[in-house]
Amino acid sequence: MEDTAQRQPSQRIRIEQHSAVGMLWFGAWLFTIGFLHLSFWKAVLALPVWPYYIGVALAPHVTG
Repeated sequence: MEDTAQRQPSQRIRIEQHSAVGMLWFGAWLFTIGFLHLSFWKAVLALPVWPYYIGVALAPHVTG
């Protein structure tokens, strides 16, 4: 049986950490909660809702 599969050179996997962006997002979220004087449950609700509204606000600037 003929070996038709040739060995490919191994590929390097590059892992990048973007913890600074996450920390910036978290700090901005905390600032928003404090600035708006949100209660605990409104702040918990703001966790998934806040990025949506930021995305809607920034979408016209990104798409041109």
